Amino acid sequence: MPAIYLDNAASTRVSEPVLALMTEVMRTAWGNPSAQHPQGAAAREHIATGRARLLAALGDRQGLGDIIWTSGCTEADALAILGAARVRSGSVVASSIEHPAVTNAVAGLGDARSVTFVAPDSSGVLDPEAVAEAATAAAVVAIVMVQNEVGIVQPIAAIAKAVRRRAPSCHLHVDAAQAFGKITLDVSTLGVDSVAIAGHKLHAPKGTGALWLRTGMTLAPLWTGGGQQAGLRGGTQDAPGAAALGLAAERAVGELVTARARWLELAAQVTSRLTARGIAFRQLVPDQRRAPHILALGFSRVPAGALRSVLASRGVYVSTGSACAERDAKPSPALAAIGLPDDTGMCRLSFGLDTEAEDVARATEILGDVVGELASRNG
Repeated sequence: MPAIYLDNAASTRVSEPVLALMTEVMRTAWGNPSAQHPQGAAAREHIATGRARLLAALGDRQGLGDIIWTSGCTEADALAILGAARVRSGSVVASSIEHPAVTNAVAGLGDARSVTFVAPDSSGVLDPEAVAEAATAAAVVAIVMVQNEVGIVQPIAAIAKAVRRRAPSCHLHVDAAQAFGKITLDVSTLGVDSVAIAGHKLHAPKGTGALWLRTGMTLAPLWTGGGQQAGLRGGTQDAPGAAALGLAAERAVGELVTARARWLELAAQVTSRLTARGIAFRQLVPDQRRAPHILALGFSRVPAGALRSVLASRGVYVSTGSACAERDAKPSPALAAIGLPDDTGMCRLSFGLDTEAEDVARATEILGDVVGELASRNG
């Protein structure tokens, strides 16, 4: 029986239409986009189409900003945070529950900057006024829109409004790796200066990503090169990747309403089936505060590592974690913030556009079996 993949927050399968388009661009438009001949023009046309699709999917139909193609969300985060900090004076503010792509970019500024990490409340949600207070003298504020481990949605528009009152000239950046294509994201109303996107979270290939940058925002490039992308990201542009990400974004946003309803129904089936079996669990984030594709469950007396390994051995692929250090892993600030006890293992089920209800039902039965076995072993 084939394995069941429920780790789409980590990475998604490339969709067939996206794969077909990328292959076609590789086959027919292999020229350098900077070249002044028909092959170069063909590559540029695919990049332009991908850009138009991505801008539209982001809600930017009025030329509010532009797209800088990157290798993924990590590079996009680094370009926004380091690039903005290097042309501005002031401190740097981020939440304490950021992805390492953000925390390590901030660490890359060294000791030259004052850095403040703002902790969320006990529900895992950031207080806009607390972020704004920390940002009074900030050059850069970086906030994740959907926390990657448990799917908590942050009030970005409210945070942006509060920050603007205290620090109107700071650069406000959002990591949207887990948000774009999963919840409503409209840059025309969000109030931020840059948004980082990862293609492989959207059924596009790994190695594709983008930074939406508001018009008028100044960044220092991470490296110099041939001057491509207005000098912000030197190097020959990836036409197949841009085309693939543009189409994937269009499809993800176009299917969002239907996908959201289906993901919420799949999550409800998981929790109801576990409850019917008498499996004790805690849903870590209520439906109204989480992204619909991520369902994080806590199981008392169940070691996270053992849960992940046994599930994988039975053909169910998920992510797990715990609030305490597991082997060489660092404690999770997000899980600690929401009060996950040290003896409770977390299981993150995450859905994609291709997740089937039958697979989720079978995975839930296996999950119930494994949790029961591990809990009795540690009881």
